[in-house]
Amino acid sequence: MSGYAPIVTVFGGSGFVGRYVTQRLARAGYRVRVAVRRPDEALFVRPYGVVGQVEPVQANIRDDASTRAAILGADAVINCVGILVEAGKQKFEPLLAEGAGRIARIAAEENIRRLVHVSAIGADADSESGYARAKAAGEEAVTSAYPAAVILRPSVVFGTEDEFFNRFASMARISPFLPVVSPDTKFQPVYVDDVAAAAVKAVMEPVSPGVYELGGPDVETFRELMQRMLEVIERKRFVIAVPLGMARLQAKVLDFVQRASFDVITNKILTQDQVVMLQSDNVVAEGAKGFSDLGMEATSMETVLPGYLYSFRPHGQYDAITASAENLRSQ
Repeated sequence: MSGYAPIVTVFGGSGFVGRYVTQRLARAGYRVRVAVRRPDEALFVRPYGVVGQVEPVQANIRDDASTRAAILGADAVINCVGILVEAGKQKFEPLLAEGAGRIARIAAEENIRRLVHVSAIGADADSESGYARAKAAGEEAVTSAYPAAVILRPSVVFGTEDEFFNRFASMARISPFLPVVSPDTKFQPVYVDDVAAAAVKAVMEPVSPGVYELGGPDVETFRELMQRMLEVIERKRFVIAVPLGMARLQAKVLDFVQRASFDVITNKILTQDQVVMLQSDNVVAEGAKGFSDLGMEATSMETVLPGYLYSFRPHGQYDAITASAENLRSQ
């Protein structure tokens, strides 16, 4: 690896989206600093490149000193930090808003050539959702400190390690029905590697600053997505709409359990904030810049989902072999 290869710092580079960004940067020849709170838990990123090319470094975006140390000397910075559930010190405002602003401010002070910030569709300063408000505040802080930043807003992101299709597919293994909150809410799922490709393109090429909303080629309701997932895993289950009042009550109880346990038990099932977000469509806005403006074409769900959801089929990876054997017996 050339010692003159430019450095890109990826905050949250070991997370779901971040690891794909890191892999693409390594393949493109960059040296990558994977800035995370616990580098010892991110050692798996090292084999993404040759020896010494990808290195986890300690950084806490709630702290100026460690954030600056991770940025110092880099050619570009990509912020992939994101949480969906608050727990302990990991709160929406300090991470998604203040942390994003801190990264942008220090990137500007250190004359970083390019800044890419991964936000989310649904970022809204007037939303009842704390997550959506914090995302909007983060975008505002980023553009204020670094006006030339590229901001990517993906819809729900899917891929091998996702917490969306995998969660419901796992539930379908043991339950005769799938409970769905706001089943008519529309989503535009986007493949995680497409989001990563967009982020890397914004580093490598002269992409115009501004907000890009990233959605896949398919727009479907929550219920339709569950039905698609069930078809892929070849299981028949009832998709049940959970009344909004019941969902709010359940989320309130689960949030209380988390607080009562002092965050020892994290509510990863359904939070009150998520109930609020599920009431709004999560699709690319009309007229918004997107993949086409980046010269890209989004990947469809049908080409990706079977590749990682097959393990949830009745016979897992042997499902096709089992079906073939059963056909032979019936002849």
